[in-house]
Amino acid sequence: MQRQFSRWTLSAFLSVAALPAAAQAPAAGSATPAAAVQTKASQAAMTPGNALVLLKEGNARFASGKLLKRDFPAEVRATAAGQYPFGAIVSCMDSRGPVELIFDQTFGDVFSIRIAGNVVNADVLGSLEYATKVAGAKLILVLGHTHCGAVKGAIDNVKLGNLTDLLGKISPAVTAAGPGSAKDYSYIDRVAEQNARLAMKQIREKSPTVRELLASGAVRLVGGMYDIETGRVTFYGD
Repeated sequence: MQRQFSRWTLSAFLSVAALPAAAQAPAAGSATPAAAVQTKASQAAMTPGNALVLLKEGNARFASGKLLKRDFPAEVRATAAGQYPFGAIVSCMDSRGPVELIFDQTFGDVFSIRIAGNVVNADVLGSLEYATKVAGAKLILVLGHTHCGAVKGAIDNVKLGNLTDLLGKISPAVTAAGPGSAKDYSYIDRVAEQNARLAMKQIREKSPTVRELLASGAVRLVGGMYDIETGRVTFYGD
């Protein structure tokens, strides 16, 4: 049943009225439905599992080039009075990984927390606490990516100003992945996944607020790896 859930079946049912008529229906002759923005009602109806389905379906659309039809000016107006995102994504700042595009999401859908190497610090934790406890997001995704430059820098033990401390946060993932070379992309990707899993562990351990929400089932925490060559995300559980 969960697999049948989609943005159109929930969001359009609950929030399509927030958009002008031109943004409520597919364009003439098109099989691709129009997008609908998140509302207080659609967020309240959302479950963590359904939120994950939205991201999976969105990435499948992105990777296949079958994106939802969008009226961006209408979505800006529809979300101006408030935001009701269903998820929060912690991802790397890499210019090749814009999360709203990767998951075919739009204004008001997800909080995007981007930092080199998708590392976790107090600012990231505070942002996640706001996203979930205050703003009602149901899903946290920690997203690493292939060929990550920050991970490569950590493997090479690069020293450069404030970057030194940031790369040091990735060092435990390098240790966990075992010996390897920064010239080996498969090794870089293995460290990147370990790094995403490390960030998930730190979120649970260092934020009592998020940990309580996870324990209650109100929020779910998952990880993923974005392939910069294919555009596809591989998810793994919590």
